[in-house]
Amino acid sequence: MDFPLETDVTTAARLLQDGALLLDVREPDEVATCAVAGSRPIPMRQIPENTAGLPLDRQILVLCHHGGRSQRVTQFLRANGFANATNVAGGIDAWAAEIDPSLARY
Repeated sequence: MDFPLETDVTTAARLLQDGALLLDVREPDEVATCAVAGSRPIPMRQIPENTAGLPLDRQILVLCHHGGRSQRVTQFLRANGFANATNVAGGIDAWAAEIDPSLARY
């Protein structure tokens, strides 16, 4: 199966319900401010030493604040054998605006 390099938050929310992993690469203080339920927080700088714990058998949706860091992590994962990594465009800011308005925006 081919996974897109990037997707919007509406599609990402549906994929999450279908079993995709939502990987939140923001810093711990950002995650404490707001987070999508069920997401796995691993700060961007800790991704290289944590790839062994990531699945190869289901889609990984990579999320940050606006989409910049998650895009870099997605590219890193893709370069390291994770063809199932997809960036979530707009990040948690777009998620809060379009999917879950109860999330704090910052």
